Amino acid sequence: MADNVAGPSRLAVAWRRSRERARADKRSWDYVITSGVAGGIAGCVAKTSIAPLDRVKILFQTSNADFQKYAGTPMGLLHATAKIYRDNGVRGLLQGHSATLLRIFPYAGVKFMAYEWAEKKLIPTPDKRTPGRFFVAGAFSGVTSVLLTYPLELVRVRLAYQTSRAERTSLRAAVRMIYHEADVAASPSASVSPSSASSPASASSPASAFSPAPASSPAATAATRPGGVSAFTRALPLYPFYRGFSISLIGMVPYAGVSFLTYGSLRRRAAASAWLAARPTTRDLACGAVAGAVSQTASYPFEVLRRRMQVGGVAGRGGISWREAARDIVAARGWRGFYVGLSIGYLKVVPMTSVSFATWQLLKRLFELP
Repeated sequence: MADNVAGPSRLAVAWRRSRERARADKRSWDYVITSGVAGGIAGCVAKTSIAPLDRVKILFQTSNADFQKYAGTPMGLLHATAKIYRDNGVRGLLQGHSATLLRIFPYAGVKFMAYEWAEKKLIPTPDKRTPGRFFVAGAFSGVTSVLLTYPLELVRVRLAYQTSRAERTSLRAAVRMIYHEADVAASPSASVSPSSASSPASASSPASAFSPAPASSPAATAATRPGGVSAFTRALPLYPFYRGFSISLIGMVPYAGVSFLTYGSLRRRAAASAWLAARPTTRDLACGAVAGAVSQTASYPFEVLRRRMQVGGVAGRGGISWREAARDIVAARGWRGFYVGLSIGYLKVVPMTSVSFATWQLLKRLFELP
């Protein structure tokens, strides 16, 4: 009996000592690991809260043939959501979410850990608190997290892009298909002839949304050549899993930089309000919501390009470069094409960022982190 009591008692003592070390030194493993767990949980909670919106937004951004008619219309979001629910039920609204959770826990954990590390290095004293330093710390955290978790993001987008029951694949099958796209890119048969591109089978394929230009046009010819994947990405191991990677890194700089800069600036200003100081969760939700809206606006065109590149291999043409993706977007919708789905983006990112920051701060308080 004494041993049973001693066990929990020893755990309580170990936890208390761990908290003391975390409060005393942010560089300690106690602080780093706990902060990462808090960030990972916060990311999972936030992503789950907006999973159906995320699915619809991906379908709009990638111009999925079954959902193009809903994009840009006032009731498009509701109609698209209703169609997914009719065809596949609740499971359809959460399609690809398992891959999302596999990715988001390490992604969010690394992002928040990297931000706190960079903030401590760049802003060791109050007199160093400048917008530029906060922006760099946020951008560094975003780039670091993308470097470590991008392949899971690509798998998630591929699963979310599938709309019909016939197309639906398992997580393992999606990974296998992406892996073998390296063989397609290297094969001369990856190019598509004008006749096959204009055939009824080609027109009805899910990838037809990515070939708005005629097959004989320069854009179409470039899109079908093996060199569609950038040299930087092709040099990476397992490069098909990094489709859209280069543009993701570029887009992450304004997204994460602006997000952390805006959130941190608003949170420090909110500290002057006694009402908000007494309601920390409300304060964090409000600051996170504004940060989400501003960062989404700043980085959205890069996100649209990234989604197009991520699903480019579905056509069996070995992928497309960011220039080819941009030409496709402009040919189909003009400059407005870079903002297709932005309203859904706000509906998704504003609550997601709000919940993410608020949950992170709440868990830090529960874990007794400074």
